[in-house]
Amino acid sequence: MTLKPFIFLCRFLSCLIGVALAGAAKGGGKWNTRAPMLSSRTEVAAAEVGGKLYVIGGFGQGGELVEEYDPVKDRWQRRASLPRALHHTTAVAVKAKLYVIGGFDSDWKPVNTVYEYEASSDRWRVRASLPTPRGALAVGVIGEKIYAVGGVGTDGKNTAANEEYDPLADRWNKHAPLPTARDHLAVGVMDGRLYAIGGRMHGNYRRNLAVNEEYDPAVGGWRPRAALPTARSGIAAAVLGKEIFVFGGESPSGTFNETESYDLATNRWTTWAPMPTPRHGLGAAVVGGTIYVLSGGPKPGGSFSSLNEAFMP
Repeated sequence: MTLKPFIFLCRFLSCLIGVALAGAAKGGGKWNTRAPMLSSRTEVAAAEVGGKLYVIGGFGQGGELVEEYDPVKDRWQRRASLPRALHHTTAVAVKAKLYVIGGFDSDWKPVNTVYEYEASSDRWRVRASLPTPRGALAVGVIGEKIYAVGGVGTDGKNTAANEEYDPLADRWNKHAPLPTARDHLAVGVMDGRLYAIGGRMHGNYRRNLAVNEEYDPAVGGWRPRAALPTARSGIAAAVLGKEIFVFGGESPSGTFNETESYDLATNRWTTWAPMPTPRHGLGAAVVGGTIYVLSGGPKPGGSFSSLNEAFMP
């Protein structure tokens, strides 16, 4: 065998092994349908605070809308609206307060706004601006600091920005940039490290990615990890136990119903029971041992839903 065919064969076998490792494990899990939201939306943000779920902004029946879900009572109610209508924004909780960071306004202009919400008073207040205005970004919390990564900037191009917000000091700091600049990605945090998963290039769902990159603030650097088995964007992620679960997404051929989880300890992915309703632009958050997968569009582009589907691994 000549050298070139040998090299090709090695690369081919390496690719097959990588795919097998990424998608070999199979999990079960159970889905059930809970009370629908009060509105139909897509491109929302979602987070858990104090055992309640919050769905924020998006397209559909109002980009300023905020709805709170009580899983115990299986009931929704409206809460104080966002100070401005946003879509493709983000939400995360730190010390019982909710932070909504970045996004697009109604004219698709990336914003640098940061809003803090306190459930006990049902009030919003403005905090220090995001240094890099952007939409379709993702956020995660490490040690009570919020990391905002990726997205689409004011020039319409992907940004590799990785910026950290300290809610106590109300101050931003810049960190090592994301190796693969992208938008419509998802983030999960485990063991003090952040995982930036999937997404797309230049807002184009024909250029979906399977990239999974790990950021460790202790060393200030990124490294690649096992790729998402199904390349997709417009996804949602939630951490349960020692795994990051990734849901939904879109492509030109339709929306995804895939449920796949990443295990940090083994650097491998598991495929679980598919979502009952494929969709993109959705939100996901955890209460107890259940992940609630919320809202989102059943069809690529501008479609909406009020869905609330609960997943138990």
